[in-house]
Amino acid sequence: MKKVTSTLLAAAMAAGLGSAAQAETQGVSDSEVVIGSVNDLSGIFAAVGVPAVNGANMRFDEVNAAGGVHGRQIRFVVEDNGYQIPRAMQGYNKLLNRDQVFAMLLSLGTPMNIAGFKLLDPKGIPNVGPLSAARQMLQDPVDNKFIGFSSYWDQVQVGVTYLAGEFDAKEICTMYIPSDFGKEISESTKDVTASLGLTMAGETTHKPDELDFVGSLTKLKDAGCDVVTMALGVRQGITVVGTAKKLGWTDVKFMNTSAGFLEPVAQVPGGVTDGLYAAAGWVDLYSRASEPAPAKFIADYKEKFGQPASGFAMLGYSAADTLVRALEAAGPDLTHESFIAGMETLDYKDDLTDSQITYGPDDHRGADDIVISVVEGGTWKLVTRQ
Repeated sequence: MKKVTSTLLAAAMAAGLGSAAQAETQGVSDSEVVIGSVNDLSGIFAAVGVPAVNGANMRFDEVNAAGGVHGRQIRFVVEDNGYQIPRAMQGYNKLLNRDQVFAMLLSLGTPMNIAGFKLLDPKGIPNVGPLSAARQMLQDPVDNKFIGFSSYWDQVQVGVTYLAGEFDAKEICTMYIPSDFGKEISESTKDVTASLGLTMAGETTHKPDELDFVGSLTKLKDAGCDVVTMALGVRQGITVVGTAKKLGWTDVKFMNTSAGFLEPVAQVPGGVTDGLYAAAGWVDLYSRASEPAPAKFIADYKEKFGQPASGFAMLGYSAADTLVRALEAAGPDLTHESFIAGMETLDYKDDLTDSQITYGPDDHRGADDIVISVVEGGTWKLVTRQ
């Protein structure tokens, strides 16, 4: 009897230790894993954040309907930052301390992500597929950080080099919001201008809610700018290009990065944005609408949400799929360590984004391509891919 009692006690202790070990990983239970996001659902980048969240929810709904991952349902909790750091920090605190999220996905905004790292890093919370292409998304410690595509820095380097060579540009300028987001694009513009032996002719800085650009554009026009890189809000970028045309300034090339590579930018009525360039990390969704994966996604998204899909809806779905693959690779015993190890094994072709996604212990960036596109007739046309 004593032996049986000891055996039962040992088993009970082992079970208790197993439960305690599982409890040490926040956001994980036998039936659920909680994923968080601090996103922009109402601010200047809501046209990015809202469809991206929809795309992620679409993928998670598919997975949950099929039984989840290793028996766990995925619960996705999203907080709106309105593209404001104080609101972002409120969101991070809620998600980490009240919702006890296991990982973050698609959090939007360079300064918001950087501020959030101060809370995520001490807990080892993975930050996956942030909606920022800033190089700082892989700042130390890198172990818990995974990005999807090329950086703003690299996009500007390739984009300016292409435009300078194609149009014999000599005078380069930049317009930006003076945040971490804007500063990276401005600094890369200056760096590539110097490396190409060109002239940095001018720059202007802008508040996130600014919409009158007549003075700034007049200044840059007088400076003789041939190419202007932009790090502005979505509506701001549209307004800049439209205002330049009203001023009769048509011999200049404006260039966005991935932050402005959206269908609504191309589809502004009256051809307002025709001629606008973008250097991003993926190919436009609708330019591949006849291919099987994009066609299915476009149809399924329209059926689910009653509105057209967008490139950032595609990115949201793709990022969620990456996270699901990592959860599967991590195995039933889900910890931050097993999840990170799972992420570092991923190597697959994403037919939806037409990208090869590869991660490894020394490579926390999924895809490396840089795609340059231009607006023609209300759509983004692929120009070159590197």
